[in-house]
Amino acid sequence: MGAGGARDGSVPASHPSAGGSVGEGWLLLPWDAQSALGGTGEYWERRHAGVSCGFGDGGSTGLDVAESPLEAPARSPLAASVAGGRVAPTPKMMENKVFMSFTFYSTILILKMYVVAIVTGQVRLRKKAFANPEDALRNGGLQYYREDPDVERCRRAHRNDMENIFPFLFLGAIYSLLDPSPTVARIHFFIFCVGRIIHTIAYLLQLKAPMRSVAYSVAQLPCFSMALQILLATTPYW
Repeated sequence: MGAGGARDGSVPASHPSAGGSVGEGWLLLPWDAQSALGGTGEYWERRHAGVSCGFGDGGSTGLDVAESPLEAPARSPLAASVAGGRVAPTPKMMENKVFMSFTFYSTILILKMYVVAIVTGQVRLRKKAFANPEDALRNGGLQYYREDPDVERCRRAHRNDMENIFPFLFLGAIYSLLDPSPTVARIHFFIFCVGRIIHTIAYLLQLKAPMRSVAYSVAQLPCFSMALQILLATTPYW
């Protein structure tokens, strides 16, 4: 321990509990910082190098501010951040491997929807088929305020994405909270993601049937599986 405290629980003369004041260099840390280091009561930290950390109730953290990384005992990320002068707890959801996998595949699917929206706009410009008269006037005249089969195909692909991806986002998020096997969960997410990508490609490129229908059906399997597992887990609470 440093000069400002002792392992036998003695309190330095400048400690607030011994008549000192905060102005003499002691800093009150928030309660969550105290808990991270295993202490109770008011925790004060000497702001000068080489001076130990002690508790107002006479305890001691056993942590010397002047310890080198090799000398310091192993600490949790939160305890280490407190020792460095800051509190930065790790979000619990970021420790959930299933949720992180779900986030990865969900982001890919959302980006795919953006791509379909961009493709739809480009086809409108190329075919000069606008949904709004002001857009038609800007691009040649009201005669281009019309529908086009290629544009409508892109729109149908986009609507189909919304009808299927949005439910997946709900089901996948709840399913991630059920603590499933990470491997099984990844298989669910992967099958749905690949199925939706193939479905979009088949729709936009007008691939021969039944490619689109097969991709759609395969992508529904993991959704039904997740929905069933969610129902089984929540039925006792109905």
